[in-house]
Amino acid sequence: MYEKTFPNKRFARTSKFLNEVLPAGSSILDLGVENPFSEIMKTEGFNVQNTSGEDLDTNTKAVIHTDVDAVTAFEIFEHLLAPFNVLSDINATKLVASIPLKLWFSPAYQSKTDKWDRHYHEFEDWQFDWLLEKSGWIIKKREKFTHPVKKIGFRPLLRLFTPRYYLIYAERK
Repeated sequence: MYEKTFPNKRFARTSKFLNEVLPAGSSILDLGVENPFSEIMKTEGFNVQNTSGEDLDTNTKAVIHTDVDAVTAFEIFEHLLAPFNVLSDINATKLVASIPLKLWFSPAYQSKTDKWDRHYHEFEDWQFDWLLEKSGWIIKKREKFTHPVKKIGFRPLLRLFTPRYYLIYAERK
């Protein structure tokens, strides 16, 4: 997935945020298969286990039957048809998650070759806040940030100042 581009800025912002809200040594269930950011979390002292690639729309056992300090979900919920289900079933009391924000000048992302690499949702911040509230979470900290690209054009110009990512830290009600 990161053969051609590596999201250094996004990973750095996410790492800084994570370290501000969770103490080193925390046990984490990271939704999604092991990935480069899972490795970054491990090198920063977190005890990380990942889900196994199961369809979290229909199988939430991984979040129900776990005993961890926190669940992380970085760019996962936009791929689910029903993120409410997994958010409601999370057994942990802390959640750190990020989503790509809906951009008015760009359609939802869809890979033509990978059925898992599609965005069913691209949220506005208030929609994600509402989803978290309805599924039993209280947001304690939030942050938005841009994601400029090194290209020339109208969309790349808009990406310089339009927030693309939304990070939250929430606790169970």
